[in-house]
Amino acid sequence: MAVASYFYPPLARYASDARRSRGRLVPEPASPTRTEFHRDRDRIVHATAFRRLKHKTQVFVAPEGDHYRTRLTHTIEVAQIARSLARALGLDEDLAETLALAHDLGHTPFGHTGEDALDEVMRAYGGFDHNAQSLRIVTRLERRYAGFDGLNLCWETLEGLVKHNGPLLRPDGGPIARYAERGIPVAILEYDALNPLDLASHASAEAQAAAIADDIAYDAADIDDGLRAGLFTLDDLGADVPMAREFLAEIRDRHPTLEKSREINELTRRVITRLVEDIIGEATRAFGDLNPQSVEDIRGCGRTLVQFSPEIRDYDAGIKTFLFAHVYRHPRVVPIRRNAGIIVRDLFAAYFEHPRTMPPQWSDGIEALDEARRARRAADYIAGMTDRYAQEEHRRLFAHTPDLR
Repeated sequence: MAVASYFYPPLARYASDARRSRGRLVPEPASPTRTEFHRDRDRIVHATAFRRLKHKTQVFVAPEGDHYRTRLTHTIEVAQIARSLARALGLDEDLAETLALAHDLGHTPFGHTGEDALDEVMRAYGGFDHNAQSLRIVTRLERRYAGFDGLNLCWETLEGLVKHNGPLLRPDGGPIARYAERGIPVAILEYDALNPLDLASHASAEAQAAAIADDIAYDAADIDDGLRAGLFTLDDLGADVPMAREFLAEIRDRHPTLEKSREINELTRRVITRLVEDIIGEATRAFGDLNPQSVEDIRGCGRTLVQFSPEIRDYDAGIKTFLFAHVYRHPRVVPIRRNAGIIVRDLFAAYFEHPRTMPPQWSDGIEALDEARRARRAADYIAGMTDRYAQEEHRRLFAHTPDLR
């Protein structure tokens, strides 16, 4: 039974077409009710790693609060923006949403602080990279299906997961600048040897939409959370970020007596709208100039097409500079991040030296592994933890656990 035609809305010529997917590593019968990309989205939503995002930090701002973003709520916001961009640009919405939902599966507990700490202790064993860990999760670590490890996702989903920020290799085959010193993560190279992902080409427009949606969600959410946490004021933001200054003047002119919470919401929604509209306009112009006839034209054009205009790119850089100084390096946040790093490093040392302190499903057979594989096993276990579980494990193994409040 074939999937009904109404499951395939009209798409641009350069969109990814689920009917022409390069398929799955382990062949499976087609679904009679879902496209291949729709099926991938469902598998991610049901994955254990996806549920754990509920209790993983997005940014360290007042973690005791119920209304601040977690890694899961951030992911949902990215997915919503990615779908909006895909619809406006004639792309496959299911693939864009799938990539948005999967893009943070490999994140450690405690946000980027946890990733930095795990990368530090894994430096001698290939390091730790959350994008590579996301690939590792969906191709190996999730164990839900009888016929294969991982989720057995479509080639297009895996390609977008690995390359949503651009190619990993230069045209001459060498790693791009980001990987020049340490090389491409082993997990990516191992999978690419099994099922080549064309690491020197760009990803689909859907993957590019998911990547830029992540940027938008970060900007708006971290402004919102930072303001509500009292790390800076609206006037601080307006003084340093021209876009915010423009929006605040507009809001205060139209609504001079608006309470602070609504003023914050009005600001953040205007930021999202401005960035989304800019990307739609810029991408539409880029597609018009290139006139791509297929998704392969997108992959082979040598540049990212779904991106900000130069003017908004400068605004975006200004927002990130402001947030770095006023949120990520705020005096209230820095001690929390430092203590979170201690927890991750302590856990790694404990599991590496005494692997039987991990549960049987993680420690069974570990004595037969070489040092690098033992380290990777410990890193996989830690990376999958929620913030809460990592703290509980630290309390179980150590006499004193740093305070994260």
